[in-house]
Amino acid sequence: MMTQPSEQNTRTSSFSHSTTPVDSSGRATVFRPFSLSSPHSRNFHLAWLSLFSCFFSTFSIPPLLPVISSDLRLSGSTVSAAGIASFAGSIFSRLAMGPLCDLIGPRTSSAILSLLTAPAILSTALVSSSASFILVRFFVGFSLANFVANQYWMSSMFSGNVVGLANGVSAGWANVGAGISQFLMPLLYSAMAEFFPRSVAWRVSYIFPAIFQVITAVLVLLYGQDTPDGDRKTSSQNKAKNPEEEEEEEEHSNFLEILIDGLGNYRAWILALLYGYSFGVELTTDNMIAGYFYERFGVNLEAAGTIAASFAISNVASRPAGGMVSDMLGRRFGMRGRLWGLWVVQSVAGLLCVLLGRVNSLWGSIAVMWVFSVFVQAASGLVFGVVPFVSTRSLGVVAGMTGSGGTVGAVVTQLLLFSGDGVRKQRSISLMGLMTFVVSLSVTLIYFPQWGGICCGPSPSETDDLSQRLLVHDEQEDDKVISGTLRPVC
Repeated sequence: MMTQPSEQNTRTSSFSHSTTPVDSSGRATVFRPFSLSSPHSRNFHLAWLSLFSCFFSTFSIPPLLPVISSDLRLSGSTVSAAGIASFAGSIFSRLAMGPLCDLIGPRTSSAILSLLTAPAILSTALVSSSASFILVRFFVGFSLANFVANQYWMSSMFSGNVVGLANGVSAGWANVGAGISQFLMPLLYSAMAEFFPRSVAWRVSYIFPAIFQVITAVLVLLYGQDTPDGDRKTSSQNKAKNPEEEEEEEEHSNFLEILIDGLGNYRAWILALLYGYSFGVELTTDNMIAGYFYERFGVNLEAAGTIAASFAISNVASRPAGGMVSDMLGRRFGMRGRLWGLWVVQSVAGLLCVLLGRVNSLWGSIAVMWVFSVFVQAASGLVFGVVPFVSTRSLGVVAGMTGSGGTVGAVVTQLLLFSGDGVRKQRSISLMGLMTFVVSLSVTLIYFPQWGGICCGPSPSETDDLSQRLLVHDEQEDDKVISGTLRPVC
């Protein structure tokens, strides 16, 4: 169990720009999502809105696939390949985004990515062949790397006692963009079809997500900042006023060392795997659920889009709930509580996914899908409730690895279970749930010497030195106490 927060963790420091209580690094120790009075809250809103636009763009294509496939005469194999291409693009961009955030900060990284990928979604209006359709989906998928910048940004703005909740709400609200897109794009297409031929109406519809993405990127550049004290450059200049801090900053700025430190931490790889079968499963479901209800139960295009939208829109509460549960368990039981919560929630999500593929009635399937959405999205929040504690020095790399794990899981699942012609989606959905349940067992391999693991207590050698250390610890101590060494003491 954790001790009570020390004065160092709760005092108002020189970083404070408002009445928001902060820790010694200027990170907020409270989370106020409905406020704009502090830089923490303002950057929270910019982060989730920017990522929201990227999710909207990426998932604006699946709800119109029946129309696009008919117009371009796309085969089932081509549609599956395009879905895989979308996730593959996200893998590469997320891997790059983590180190980029470490170098230039999350604000600039986020804005640059949105501006570079906006033309990709606009290019959807120009596709004329199977190859160009796959290529467009590949480049549109790059925009999902904004998620890494989002989570890095929140971890820079909020202290450890609320970072799980901040990460969960920011990503959860942003993920709703996928649901809004599933709901809005068929309506937008229907409106355009009143003025244009069908083959033109769906193309014109993609002007909206491209403009939306550009607007959010401009807002981030104009009003965002990397840290509570300003952007990355300003913060570095302020720290450089103290020679000792300047030396420490220079020591910690070595990119290669940061990269190796992150890649060498085995916990990051396990979290990437877990995220592959929480958020990766969510991505796969977003990509195919509208088509599943359209084909299996014979609902129309608008109804299928609405059902699919309800799956993603539950992110507004379920993923934040996962982050909140992680923080609550962390305060009550320490890191072991966070890990136990992650395993339970992700295991239940897997079992519900198995059930979803075996229900034969429309309303029964919708009901199971809703409950499944809550648990699988909460599991994603619980994963990122652990990520900030793996390594502060290599936070960007670890966040990038974990985020990429989500898209790798989606690609693998899509390739193994949902590719090719004549796929029995109900059977594939159940198998996806079984894979999720098995992967959740890897939580048992995560161990922190100073906090323990899901089955083991802290190492005795660490307990004496760290008996007064908080789970919500000062960032200057993170790299000293968190290593990649596995030393379980059960």
